[in-house]
Parts: sequence; structure tokens; C-alpha cells
Amino acid sequence: YLPQIRADLAKELVKSGMTQSGAAKVLGVTPAAVSQYLHKKRGGQTVKSRDYKQEIKKAVDRIRDGASGTDLYGIVCRCCQILKKDDTEISANCGDVVL
Repeated sequence: YLPQIRADLAKELVKSGMTQSGAAKVLGVTPAAVSQYLHKKRGGQTVKSRDYKQEIKKAVDRIRDGASGTDLYGIVCRCCQILKKDDTEISANCGDVVL
């Protein structure tokens, strides 16, 4: 589900005014990957809960305010926990998630 989280973060970062290259740098992916996320060629397309969408928006605000790598790890883990709550097929160990 990491591709889903990356895709949603990339979409919201670009929507908030960040360039695709900037979003790629923050997320540790290529600009081509961000482009694919935006065009729904990469990243899951699962139904997302309101809590998850709100967490993504809060995450984007923190990222735009200069969140550190450690902060980014925590952001991804929180998003994973919300997705896990909504979908029992997700790994119970969010500590295995690496951005």
C-alpha cells in the first residue's frame, strides 16, 4: 500500500502548488513516477476513507512546512495505520514500511 500513499501524497503536493520535480524529491521518487501517479498509471486506486484523506491533507501541510525524513516516516506510518483500519489485508506491521 506504499504506492497508494506515495500516489496520494504526490497528487496532493502537486495540487497544493508544488512542482512534480519538487514532489518527487520530497517523496524520494522520480519525476516520471509522480507523473504516473497523477495520470493514475501507478499507485493503487482504492477507495479511501475520510480519515485517510484528512491525514493526507495534514501530511501535505507538514511536508510543505519542511517536515524532516523522520517526520515523513511517521506520516507514512499514520496513513498506513488508517488504511489498515479500513482494510484488513494490509500488513499489521507498519514498521516494515519504508518510504
